[in-house]
Amino acid sequence: MRRLIINADDFGFTAGVNRAIIEAHTHGVVTSSTLMANGAAFEQAAEIAKTVPNLSVGCHVVLIDGEPVLGPDGIPSLVSRRSSSPRFRDGLKAFATRALAGLLDPEQIEAEASAQIRKIQSAGISVSHVDTHKHTHLFPGVLYPLLRAAASCGVRAVRNPFGPRRPLRSHRLFARPSLWSRYAEVRILRAFSGKFRSAVDRHGFATPDGTLGIVVTGKLDEALFRAIAENVPDGTWEFVCHPGYYDDDLRAARTRLREAREIELRVLTLPEARSLLSREGIELISYRNLILG
Repeated sequence: MRRLIINADDFGFTAGVNRAIIEAHTHGVVTSSTLMANGAAFEQAAEIAKTVPNLSVGCHVVLIDGEPVLGPDGIPSLVSRRSSSPRFRDGLKAFATRALAGLLDPEQIEAEASAQIRKIQSAGISVSHVDTHKHTHLFPGVLYPLLRAAASCGVRAVRNPFGPRRPLRSHRLFARPSLWSRYAEVRILRAFSGKFRSAVDRHGFATPDGTLGIVVTGKLDEALFRAIAENVPDGTWEFVCHPGYYDDDLRAARTRLREAREIELRVLTLPEARSLLSREGIELISYRNLILG
């Protein structure tokens, strides 16, 4: 049996991203999405989410490259002192260094994550699952307080940010040199996968067998989508995507994913995408389905 959750990240980032995610759900293959409580278009996203009851909506917990929900005085280990307004520190490498060195206060992470989840719930949305911006919960120092925060908010499902050992067949990977460094990084970070699984099992969370699509973030096209679909392992997996419209709001935003978001939207809404998954015997499910079993 092969089941696939297709989750669109960054719901609430911009109005154009919101519109694209809804289109990718209603006219495409997206089954779930994660909402940024501190996104510029959060209020709009929260309202339109209520018009698509089959879209499973989770919380995209942001601890990097964004603004906190809580005041900076309560989370000093997470925010930058260089910014004139409250902001998390930018850059995954610097964040990873601080996480591995134990410089991120777990109580502050738990408090900020709880605040983000509860803000979404206060908007009338039943939060089905949690994940993190740039997958920061792959680090144990972030994962443990994140799970406590989610549990305290009644959320019992979390993204498994670790992929299969071979997300693409070798000839597909070798044909795309732009993916090599990303693939190497993902392989190195798999060292944390054992701790992730142990913690999730210990806390009684539902999670997929792993995540697909991280290696191709920003590079996804029809050929890569087909290659991933043809290589989905047995079990339940999540495909991560970032559809959006490259409009003025996105041009002004801090993100490396720009034109790529429109390409992803096109791929996700092609009739061929759904028929390909059907031919491969892959059942599309949402995080809500995962929780219900």
